[in-house]
Amino acid sequence: MKSKYLTVSALTKYIKKKFDVDHHLTHVWLKGEISNFKHHSRGHMYMTIKDDQANIRAVMFASHNRQLRFMPEDGMNVLLHGHVSVFEAQGQYQLYVKEMIPDGLGDLHLAYEQLKEKLTKEGLFLSERKQSLPEFPSRIGVLTSPTGAAIRDILTTLSRRFPLAKVLIIPVAVQGNNAAQTIVDGLQYANELKDVDLLIVGRGGGSMEELWSFNEEIVARAIAASNKPVISAVGHETDLTISDLVADARAPTPTAAAEIAVPSQSDLMERIKQFDQRLHYHQHQLVQRKKEAIKRLKQSQVFRFPRRFVEEKEQVLDRYIDQLNQGIQRNYRDKKLAYHFLLKRFEQQNPRRQMHQKQQLLLSNRQRLEQSIHVVMQMKNKQFQHKLTQLSLLDPIRIMQRGYSITYSEDGDILTNTTNVQPKDTVRVRMSNGILTCEVKTKEGEEDDGK
Repeated sequence: MKSKYLTVSALTKYIKKKFDVDHHLTHVWLKGEISNFKHHSRGHMYMTIKDDQANIRAVMFASHNRQLRFMPEDGMNVLLHGHVSVFEAQGQYQLYVKEMIPDGLGDLHLAYEQLKEKLTKEGLFLSERKQSLPEFPSRIGVLTSPTGAAIRDILTTLSRRFPLAKVLIIPVAVQGNNAAQTIVDGLQYANELKDVDLLIVGRGGGSMEELWSFNEEIVARAIAASNKPVISAVGHETDLTISDLVADARAPTPTAAAEIAVPSQSDLMERIKQFDQRLHYHQHQLVQRKKEAIKRLKQSQVFRFPRRFVEEKEQVLDRYIDQLNQGIQRNYRDKKLAYHFLLKRFEQQNPRRQMHQKQQLLLSNRQRLEQSIHVVMQMKNKQFQHKLTQLSLLDPIRIMQRGYSITYSEDGDILTNTTNVQPKDTVRVRMSNGILTCEVKTKEGEEDDGK
């Protein structure tokens, strides 16, 4: 019974095989709207193609989408060519896209609009970043096909208008798969040349496909990165390419590019003629003004009566000389007074004189100090003698020399009365020249009651 059941893998492979052998599904032409678009980091594009009633998963691998001239977006209606198969890992059928073009607008037109919008946001079309063209270029680099009509028109126009300008032809391919890269290489080469100061990039007219290399992003960025001014001249006046928008100047035709690049020698000759006429006119006016000035000078008093003028100036000179002499004398007196004043101050500030004055002052102060010390010593000596006299009056030895003595008990206490002494007690009597040890025989007189 179990042999009747298939595995999911077996069923999916069977269905996939049915899809792959169906010749109706090997070449599918489909139109629809893109949604859920995702551009993987590896280059593959994943999306859903839908209409009002259904949708189908789709994938366009990098090997196929490298040829796209535009970037798919959500909401874009497209025409697709590919085959339908089953993605086994998820068990879903999906469209494997090989070719894709916009539905309605051409793919070239859509790619043009997308790149134009992108570079506009980056500011590559702003006039602020564009370089000014040299007024008199010495050498012009022309990047175009060496065999086309454009180079003949450019060379003819340059030779007619400004033959002094040298021309360097840098041959590049102007259509085909490798044209864009050759243009970029030519621009890089031209920027390395020091004597080239202007570049013309362009070609003659053609279809949008034939002009497409000038709509490539790498060409636009190479023109924007050029350190030399670039004139873009692609196709006819109605053809507007990305190169025209990003270049420093746009010419509607190659012939017009040559006219923009250099001035006209006939115009220059006319300007020189006008300058020559203006120069002669101004010279004539200048000579006339000088003649009138000389005439006025001849009629002036100075030239008619020169001696009077000299005499007047001599009087002025004499007055100035007198003022100068007076000023010199006044200045001499002032300087002399200032000199004597400074000399007097210098003498007053003479170091020897100041030292002598300081020595006299020191000697005087020393004498005054010695006198003050002597007076103080005498006063202090008198005070000492007075104090010594007062102290001697209170000396017990002096009192005892007058007949007085001091009596001590056996314990060494001073006896001031007879209260603490009894007969037969031993006492010590201190006299002026010694001490007597005595025995009390009798005690006379009343007892001292301490009054």
